[in-house]
Amino acid sequence: MIWTALATSAVTAVASAGAGLLAGLSLRGEIVRLSVRGGEPEQGSCGDCAAPLPGQPAWRCEHCAGWIGAPIALEFTTAAITALLLAKFGAQPAVAAFVYLAIIGVALTQIDVAVQRLPDRLTLPAYPALIVLLTVAAATGSDWAALLRAVLGALAIGAGYLVLALASGGQVGGGDVKVAGLIGLLLGWLSWRALITGACAGFVLAAAATVALLAGRSMTGRSMTGRRMTMRSPISFGPFLLGGALLSTLATAIGPR
Repeated sequence: MIWTALATSAVTAVASAGAGLLAGLSLRGEIVRLSVRGGEPEQGSCGDCAAPLPGQPAWRCEHCAGWIGAPIALEFTTAAITALLLAKFGAQPAVAAFVYLAIIGVALTQIDVAVQRLPDRLTLPAYPALIVLLTVAAATGSDWAALLRAVLGALAIGAGYLVLALASGGQVGGGDVKVAGLIGLLLGWLSWRALITGACAGFVLAAAATVALLAGRSMTGRSMTGRRMTMRSPISFGPFLLGGALLSTLATAIGPR
């Protein structure tokens, strides 16, 4: 029995990692295209040779064989997070929604770090996708209370971030508000505690990163990214918001639904 369980776990881990690798590969070109400042045209060519980006998923440019985006990091990150979530949820129907947002979240993180942007092309279609996936999970497990809590969680955290965006003078952007709503759906599905924990964790992570950047500036005169860093310097908040949600998800006890 023990060997059977170990073999099943190993197969599940390999399969989930493989699925994550393929998902990351499929998003590589889209990430490069969307990694531009708001209002600028999409990046449609290779950064090394200016040849058009391939239309199909690919690691390298078809013309110069240069990497499309950062080598391997996207696929490995997506594979690791997918494996963690599948290990956490197992065969529970809601796992599809969590894996979907995790994959989109990796792409959003890379874009936000690069150009401080969370594009609507990735965030807005995720709303109907997650609602459909969670509705299927609710119907499968007859857990309509979790679905209602998910919707209310999205509205609550989305409204909270909207207020922050209006009051922050641009420190919190519209993309952050949209991502917050997506996170509210999934953390709300788990529990109110998971929702509150995830929201707070995002701020804690952002504060820790800001302190580290300011400490780096105090020692070198510049931030660790080479730019001057002050308390009013804008930071990419999306990665911390998504990271806090992931930590909350992994820390939340999952019982029979």
